[in-house]
Amino acid sequence: AGLGVLSNMPGDAKPVSVIEDTSVNPEVLEAYIDDFNVLMENNNLECVYHAHISVGELHLRPILNLKEKRDVDLFHELAEKTAYLVKKYKGSLSGEHGDGRLRGEFIPIMVGEEIYSWFREIKRIWDPYGVFNKQKIVDTPPMNSMLRFAPGTITRDIPTIFDFKKEGGYLRAIERCNGSGDCRKSEIIGGTMCPSYMASRDENTTTRARANILREYISHSKKKNPFDHKEIYEVLDLCLSCKACKAECPSNVDMAKLKAEFLQHYYDVNGIPLRTRLIAYITSINRLGSILPVVFNFFATNPFFSGILKHLLGFAPKRSIPVLGGRTLRRWARKNLGILNSMQHPGAPEIVLFLDEFTNYNDTEVGKKAIKLLAALGYKMIIPHVQESGRTFISKGLLRTARKKANANITILKDIVKEDRPLVGIEPSAILGFRDEYPELVDPELKGFAEKIASNSFMLEEFLSREYDKGNIKREMFTREKRIIRFHGHCQQKAITGTSASVRSLSIPENYFVEEIASGCCGMAGSFGYEKEHYDLSMKVGELVLFPAIRKTTEDVLVVAPGTSCRHQIKDGTGKKALHPAEVLFDALISDSGMNKT
Repeated sequence: AGLGVLSNMPGDAKPVSVIEDTSVNPEVLEAYIDDFNVLMENNNLECVYHAHISVGELHLRPILNLKEKRDVDLFHELAEKTAYLVKKYKGSLSGEHGDGRLRGEFIPIMVGEEIYSWFREIKRIWDPYGVFNKQKIVDTPPMNSMLRFAPGTITRDIPTIFDFKKEGGYLRAIERCNGSGDCRKSEIIGGTMCPSYMASRDENTTTRARANILREYISHSKKKNPFDHKEIYEVLDLCLSCKACKAECPSNVDMAKLKAEFLQHYYDVNGIPLRTRLIAYITSINRLGSILPVVFNFFATNPFFSGILKHLLGFAPKRSIPVLGGRTLRRWARKNLGILNSMQHPGAPEIVLFLDEFTNYNDTEVGKKAIKLLAALGYKMIIPHVQESGRTFISKGLLRTARKKANANITILKDIVKEDRPLVGIEPSAILGFRDEYPELVDPELKGFAEKIASNSFMLEEFLSREYDKGNIKREMFTREKRIIRFHGHCQQKAITGTSASVRSLSIPENYFVEEIASGCCGMAGSFGYEKEHYDLSMKVGELVLFPAIRKTTEDVLVVAPGTSCRHQIKDGTGKKALHPAEVLFDALISDSGMNKT
């Protein structure tokens, strides 16, 4: 974890592992550090110290810019001088790990030329053709001759749609990956990163592999558009854009953001596939379907017609297609919101409800209960006429269109949302866009407004949990009936805000007991699980933890998941219906205060 934090140091100068493993007797450690500090001061350098100091074993990382020739030369000079310093204190240059290639050339300093010649002779006898670990331990090249960057490397400044200024540009955002391999976790270890690796155990599917191929191709590409490489596309293809790496990678490498940026520029040259375009514009399709939802739902659910549709779209035959509500939530709200707001006392607190595209067209019953729950708890609601969230455009890499959506929403909301009138959302992937992507996506003149809105944007459960803590929501408003809940959190929720607020809000009713399933990604990840070439991997991800846990759940236990994709995946993978927290809490109200009349 320390390595990851250090890798986030802004700029090209980083703490480098040149003196990574020195060890001296703890009795002389203080004198050794004093001498080493003099070496740093003489070269006007700063250094990071971390490791096992109680046994005299240190990882010393001077801050050097290995893209500059001066620092590349200094890299070698420091290593050599430190070798003599360690020798002075009768220590070991490789106290914990090994000499390998980095420290191989300094072994003669440590053991003497005679013993070093024996090393060479032993290796020659056992490996006369130099097959095994060639140029390691003996006959190693200079330790600064095989570096990632050639001396004098100038980092390419690549125009992007997302704002990468904080990272120092797109390439430096990639270079934050230090190769530690924390993304090679199994479901037993826990966490969410990286779902495709957990299911496949293939290095090609790790966050590290994706960062490596992005860095190598984009750094060395001779093309005007350095993103135009099919090899990058193929390695990024199995990234679910779950956002887990943003939170769980020690260097916080946000591969979902990097992938979205790559896709936009890749499509600029290679065109946008039809399926990608249809998924991105699914809200427009749903808008047309909502004119006659019965007809749409017939074609979506009829085995014959839906089979043809899925074949044409490149969707998996076994995957069900989301159906539409009888009428849109926005249409229902136009008729009923005034009535609900009129039931509140004059000084009732106000919230701005972000009515996202998924709840509006597909999960309308969830939306109704969320609105009626908030009204029953005493809140007035404003539902502005905003654009869709842009989530489908971001996930499919159509960032220029996503930016237009984000700009429009921020322009509308900047004068409405404030600290005492927060923005509250029902679907995690939609509302968390305001917190996560919007500040780095909108036009520069809107960035300040986007950041202000981001600080006042909340998932429904976050808002309810905060209000409960303030004493504005009382436990007495809810049933005392006992309920057991098994909860699965949304990936982006886990990465951006965590699941504790959801668990806490579901625990407001006195005898509601919430057990969070130790699951990572559900495997659906927006459209990923619908796509025929990804379906099998999607289901493997679900089978790691989530599906088995839900299958063991008895009928009297509620399965709860805030994400619409997660609920759909649970239904397809286990046959069980998962509820949104709003549904659970509305049904738990002692009195709905006439809410069911709306």
